[in-house]
Parts: sequence; structure tokens; C-alpha cells
Amino acid sequence: MEAPAPARGQFEVFLGCAPGVGKTFEMLDHAQNLLADGVDVVIGIVESHGRSATEAMTEGLEIVHRRAYPHRDVVLEEMDLDAVLARRPQVVLVDELAHTNAPGMRHGKRWQDIEELCAAGIDVLSTVNIQHLESLNDVVAQITGVPQQETVPDDVVRRADQIELVDIEPSALRRRLAEGRVYGTDRAEGALANFFRQGNLTALRELALLWLADRVDEKLADYRAANAITETWEARERVVVAVTGGPESGALIRRARRIASRSSAELLVVRVARGDGLADTSADLAGLGQLAADCGASLSTVVGDDVPATLLEFARAVNATQLVLGTSRRPRWRRVLDEGVGAAVVGDSGRIDVHMVNHPEASTRRALDIRATRLHRPLTWVLALAIPALVTALIAPVDRFLSVAGESSMFLVGILAVALLGGVGPAVLSAVASGLLLNFFYTTPRYTLAITDPDSVVTIVGMAVAAIAVAVLVDSAAVRRREARLAGRDAELLSMFSSAVLDGAGAPDLLARVRETYQQDAVSVVRLGGAAPELRAAVGDDPPAALGEATTVCESSGGGYALLLRGPKVAVPDRRVLSAVASQVAAALERDRLAAEAAEADELARTDELRQALLAAVSHDLRTPLASAKAAVSSLRSPDLFFDAEDTAELLATTEESIDQLTALVGNLLDSSRLAAGVVRPVLRRTYLPEVVHRVLAVVGRPERVGAVEFASSWACTDAGLLERALANLVDNAYRHGTGPVDVVTTPAVRADGEARCLLQVIDRGPGIPAEERTRIFAPFHQYGDQRGGATGVGLGLAVASGFVSALGGTVEARQTPGGGTTMVIDLPVEPPSIAPTGGEGT
Repeated sequence: MEAPAPARGQFEVFLGCAPGVGKTFEMLDHAQNLLADGVDVVIGIVESHGRSATEAMTEGLEIVHRRAYPHRDVVLEEMDLDAVLARRPQVVLVDELAHTNAPGMRHGKRWQDIEELCAAGIDVLSTVNIQHLESLNDVVAQITGVPQQETVPDDVVRRADQIELVDIEPSALRRRLAEGRVYGTDRAEGALANFFRQGNLTALRELALLWLADRVDEKLADYRAANAITETWEARERVVVAVTGGPESGALIRRARRIASRSSAELLVVRVARGDGLADTSADLAGLGQLAADCGASLSTVVGDDVPATLLEFARAVNATQLVLGTSRRPRWRRVLDEGVGAAVVGDSGRIDVHMVNHPEASTRRALDIRATRLHRPLTWVLALAIPALVTALIAPVDRFLSVAGESSMFLVGILAVALLGGVGPAVLSAVASGLLLNFFYTTPRYTLAITDPDSVVTIVGMAVAAIAVAVLVDSAAVRRREARLAGRDAELLSMFSSAVLDGAGAPDLLARVRETYQQDAVSVVRLGGAAPELRAAVGDDPPAALGEATTVCESSGGGYALLLRGPKVAVPDRRVLSAVASQVAAALERDRLAAEAAEADELARTDELRQALLAAVSHDLRTPLASAKAAVSSLRSPDLFFDAEDTAELLATTEESIDQLTALVGNLLDSSRLAAGVVRPVLRRTYLPEVVHRVLAVVGRPERVGAVEFASSWACTDAGLLERALANLVDNAYRHGTGPVDVVTTPAVRADGEARCLLQVIDRGPGIPAEERTRIFAPFHQYGDQRGGATGVGLGLAVASGFVSALGGTVEARQTPGGGTTMVIDLPVEPPSIAPTGGEGT
């Protein structure tokens, strides 16, 4: 029976805003406390940088001896990962999380060593400065003017079980630097005038605090979700502004932006989608989203019939501390009968502060809309009796001047008013009451319900029929209006989801929008038709994977997929939209599947084409150097032949040259296959080009062929290892096909869009390449050299060089050298892209 895997070790990071704040000192102090408590603590690697106070803190702690790694005539000392794993302490100290390991180590970065230590069940303490976080690297470079060569992915630090901020006032840090406690006195003056300027340190300190605040906010959200906490915790200011999409929305968003800016709060814009109330069916959603984005906010659309409850539910879900509402656009008489959204939100807001913001639209008078009031609810049954009684009282003073017909007309007016306000039921009740009152008080014989005049019967029946007819018409119009509003809301939601699809949103993005819009805990999509539903995509915590686990199930129109929601049950009318969204999600999944199959088929076709071309090419070009080497070795080994020293040296040289050709051929074949498989992952960083060029010229050899080497531009954002291999192929190609010296020159350039570039040129003075061939020479197995005679190889050198340069974000092209020859130009970026590739192969 296999032993159970060890529990993952804890990972604690000491985060600082700049060198010298005391991260390593704090880490060692914590280790000393652990040691005093009887914890087994060792030092894997700690860099004191000559600081005596830091070195003193290591006393008493066991140190795992470092391991030496020779590299370029120097010996680099790194943490001995295997020794630490063999020692297996409870806690190990590993300083400088973002450090790049020496070539030859198992992992390229020190944080990868820490991952292995944690996986082995060992707790790790480490340190890192805010400028080494990958997401902030470019921001720090803009602030300080000093780009950082070593970075660590943000997720590595965010996954730490504990992050301790080591903070110090900028003035105190500068004083510490001036006293020589950070760097030697010879470096302190220059550091104070550059990186350690007061403004730089203040900005870096704020960056560290804001980054850590985001991480704390994530942990808080996870804790609240895990413990089902809905009450607002004022851990961080967050402002939510509710808009209708009407003309006042812009003013509300701008006002909320000013409120949020005062407390450096996050701003969120929310709109409740429904047929009436807060929603405005004429809303300009695109303009609203753009305005929210311009104000640094995100726009969310949620569904709910009870607007106040929906707004407060959303605000509590995002842990908002302030809610901004516009004052009501309704007339005052309606506010008397209905408190409105603002008053309801204020009454139920609890610990959320509510701002009621006035706006020009609040004073605009709206057309009278009786059916939009709440008079058609239980109050209308009271009015069905009260209005006939009121009409009876009004007729009494003028009874002697009116006939039964006139009095009947007044009762009819009251009945119609009830029909307009209350519908069929109250209208019938009002008609009956009016007929009885008319008969009792104003028809003969009076004060009795007896009817002696047939006209009175006709009058009463006529009033009832008219009331019912009017009520039916009003109710029918109300139903149509309600259906139109629901259709409008459905169209709005479908438009929102369809826009997301057109913008390239995939299935997870659509599910996230569904979750937000319908306030769900989790949403997933499953494929139907098998023995059990197959989960294809999901968002949220603990998403449902089976139909029985969901509170709401909506199948796509084709029936092959189903949308599963876990959370508040979605009303039946809203399921029409969800069914359409389910179809869109199914289409997105099918599109991704077909795209993957097409890519796979295309890859197979390219691989087959590559295999056929490779077999055709290597049938000759691999056998030629093999035959030469075999013939030379066979001659040397033949007992029947005798060679003098000169002949022997020539045969050995032939063997060495053939093996070199084989090595170059095999290397290019391997590089070509790796490029075709897409496994080349460059690590882009600011690189010093003279070092790369001189290293290539030394490796390729032939110093007698090296001409001018000039550097008008010395830096580029690239992967030094991949650039070396591409440049080596170009230089070797120039040696083989050119005559005379080969020049290597760098020059600066600027694109039309203003982007700074660096041009790395390899110039030969051979016969040159015709213009029609200059684009084809970079294709695999294209051998223009064969047409000139004497060429060797399978035609992969330039193709590999082009592939490596493309992976670096650059281009390579062949140009005519003035006076004859070919110039290979590598165009590289100077600054890193907005999102730099990470991980994988590279230096």
C-alpha cells in the first residue's frame, strides 16, 4: 500500500516596497522565534548583501550549504534544492523569490524551487519586493526609470498562505541608505539620487499597499462566500450607483465617481432589467457602458421585479458600503400613494449609506399614467364602495334639479373611474353598489329597493355592462402593455448576451454574465444525450454537474445542451431568455470544438507535409556527410593503406567537417519540429545586444570573416537564448554563401505608430538573392543555395531563424546590400509588450 502524499507546506511571503526595508531581517527574526519554540528551521539560502545586522540574525540557525554551478568562467552559488529535500526540515528560509537560477539547475526560477518544497510538505518563508511582481513591472519602470530583469508571476505570491507587508517611511529608508546600512557608502549617493528618490519610494509604497489591499479583498470575499455572510463589512469602500439608462444616468455616474474618488473607492454601475419601475426601455446601453468605462467603473445588468430588494441584494453581494440613487422622477401625488424605490432602499439599507442625488430630470413632469399606480390593488375594492357613496352624497344637494337620467350619468362616471383604476371585479362591485344606491335613494318609491319603473332596471343593467366593458378593455390594454414590457426586457437581455457573443465571448464569459444578471451562486452547462450529463463549462462555487443539483434548468433549443443554475429560482418568463442563452452557449462550445478539430486536422496536414518534405530532403543531405565521414574513417582503419601525417590530418578534418554538418542538420531539424509543435515559449526581458552578438560570433567561429561590429542601438526586449540561435543561423548562412567579411550592425528605428524598434543586421557581400526569392528563402526546405551550387543542408536554417524571431515578437527579412550581397534584418521591439509571454523555454 502506497504511503499517503504529504500535506502541502505553508508558504509565507515578506513583501517590501524597495530594497533595504528589512524583509530579510523580518524573515530571520520570525525564524528565530520559531526556533525558540522548538520548530526545526533551516536556511536554504539567505542573501545578506553584506549587511551586518542581517548576518547577525542568522546566528544559531542551521544553514544548508549552497551548491556551485560553473557558468561562463564564473562559479554561481545557488540553493541546493536536493539537499534541502533530503534534510526535510519543518521550515526552510528561501530568500529573493524572483531570483533567476543558474543554468543547469532543475528549475529556471527560485519560485519554482519553492513550489517543489511546498509540494513536499515543507513550510517556506520567502521575500520579494513589489517591483518584481510581473503585473507591476512596467509601472515600476515608468516610475523609477529602472526596468527589473527578474520578475515573479502575481499568482505565485497571491497563492501564499500569508503575506506580511514590511513597511517603512520613505524618509526613514533614505536615512538608512545614507548611513550605509543598505549599500556601501560608495553606492549610497548614486542610489539616493536615482531609484531611492523620495517620490519613487512614496509611489512604490502606495503600489505595495494597494496590491496587498486587493489580495486582502479577495480573501475577504472568499471567507464571506464560504460562511454565507451577506451583511456588509466595511473593510474597503465600494460605491454602487443605480441607473435606469434614462437621461439622468450620466449625471448619476459622474456624481458617484466624485463620491468614490474622495475615499479612493471602487465604483460599480448597476441597472435593474425589468419592464417598468427603475428600468428605462429606451436606454442607450452601449453609451451607458462606455460612460461607465470612462469613469473607471464596470456596468452590471441584473434581473428583478422588486427593484429595491434587487439593488440591495446586489450591493450586499459585492460588499458595497455606499449606494447612490437618483431622486424620483414621479410626481408628488404618486409618491403619497407609493413610497418609491429610493425610500424603500433607504428603509432597508442597513449599514449601507444611501446617497439620494438630485438631477434635472427629477423636475420634469410626466404624463398621467393611472394604470402604473398601485390604486388597482386592494385599495380599489374599497374605492368600489367609497366612490358610489361619494356620488350619492354629491347628488343629495342637487337632487331636486336632476332627473333619474342625470343622476344615473353621475353614478356611471364613478363606475368608469373604478373600472379604470381597479379592473373587472371592482367595476362590477361598484356597478351593483351604484345601482342599489340609485334605486334606494333616487328612484320611486324612494328608500326602498323595490323597482316599479322598468327604465330603472335598464339603467342599472346598462351601467353594469358599461363598467364591465370598460374594465375589460383597460385590463386587455394593461396585459398588452405588460407583455410589451416583458418582451422589451427580453430583447434587451438577448441583445446584451448577443453583443457579448459578437465581441468574441466564449462559454465561460457567457456563463459569468448569466450568473451576474440573475444573481446566481453558480452556473454550468452540460451536454445531454449520454448516460449522464457531461459538464462542459462552469462558473461560481460548487457548480451543478447534474440536473438534480440545479435549482433552475433551461435546455437549448436543439436539446443537446442544458443550462444549470444554482441560486434563487428563476421565474418562468425569464426562462425564455435563458433558453436562448443556452443555445448561444451551446453554439460557442460547438464552435470551439470545431475550431479545435480544424486546428488539429490542419496540424496533422502540416505535420504530414513536413514529414514528406523531410524524407525527400534528408535522403540526400544526411547521407552525404555520413558517406564522407564513413569513407574517411574506413580509410584510416584499413590495414592495407598507409597514410602520412598530412593525409591523416586531412581525413580527420573531413570526418570532423562531416560530423559538424550532421550536427547542424540535426539541430535545425529538432528546432524546426519544436517550432511546428508550438512548444517554444520565449521569456522576454530587456537584453544587452552586444553581449549576444559577441557570443554568437565566438560560437560560430571564423574570426577572419568578421567585419565591422557596430551598435548604434544596444538594447531590445527579447529572449537572449532564442535570439542567439536565430542570429547564429543567419551568420553561418552569411559565411557559407557570402564572400569577404560579414558585418553585424544594430540601428534604432521607429514605426509609424511611434513604437521604438531595434534593427539587428547581418551583412554579407556575396552574389545576393534575387528580389523574387527573398520571401521564399524563409520557407522550410527551400534551398536557393542549390541553384548556386555547392550548398549543403536541408533548407531549414533560415526557416528556423524566422520562426525563432517570430516567437520573439519580431520579424526577419532579406534585403539587397548596396554594392552587392544580402542583408538579413531582424526587427525587434525595444519595450516589452503590454502582456509579456511567460514561462516555458527561454533563458
